[in-house]
Amino acid sequence: MENEPILVDKQDMIGLITLNRPEEMNTFNVPFAGKLNDALRDMDQDDEIRVVVIQASGKHFSTGISLSEFKDKSHKDYREFIKLMDEHNHTIARMKKPVIASVKGYALANGAGLVFACDLAVAAEDAKFGTTAINVGLICLGPAVPLVRSLGRKKTLEMVLAGDIISAAEAEKLGLINKVVPPEELEASTMKLAAKLAKKSPLALQIGKTGIYGMSDLPYHQSIDYMGELFAALCATEDAREGVTAFVEKRKPVWKGR
Repeated sequence: MENEPILVDKQDMIGLITLNRPEEMNTFNVPFAGKLNDALRDMDQDDEIRVVVIQASGKHFSTGISLSEFKDKSHKDYREFIKLMDEHNHTIARMKKPVIASVKGYALANGAGLVFACDLAVAAEDAKFGTTAINVGLICLGPAVPLVRSLGRKKTLEMVLAGDIISAAEAEKLGLINKVVPPEELEASTMKLAAKLAKKSPLALQIGKTGIYGMSDLPYHQSIDYMGELFAALCATEDAREGVTAFVEKRKPVWKGR
């Protein structure tokens, strides 16, 4: 099990995915990317899990795609390969459950893209981020997709075209991560956030995530109508009634997911 590129575990209602190629700085290759997406999809279907955390073994979160993968491939081969390397961008956005990145060390290129694709992120103070593929003659196009949704075009272009590495403090300032903590507090802080979300209505979490992603592709007025329709659907659920009743009765709600 310890030799698996991706490890999975559950703690209470939290699913844990551990990137497990520490000797290779958790770089992406075909087995790694495939098992990462499998783990994410499996956890999204697991009724016992309400929140997913992606963490890393070793010193670094992930330094991107293994450079040894960039050889002896045809254009067609690269197309299929890159599709797999970028698949987590689709998977996380389509998941019903929130996904939190817990970041230490370097998160570079596709590793940074994985952080940007996650719904939330907590980082150690000494973590570093960068879309650095330009520095080896490549370019971080996959990571640019979730990146531009947070930063806007000009700052995304600066990061992708210059390939500079930024600190966790700068990443937080830019809105790329949610919280910066001392390294020794990273795991506890991440799990505290995950546990906080896990106590919320799973239906409300799902509809909130679906709506915020969905409205990004819609015009302003259409977005308002879309979010209103989702909210109306949530209000008609048993969990919504339970939440309001529990608040009025001054007790903890019991969520049933329906």
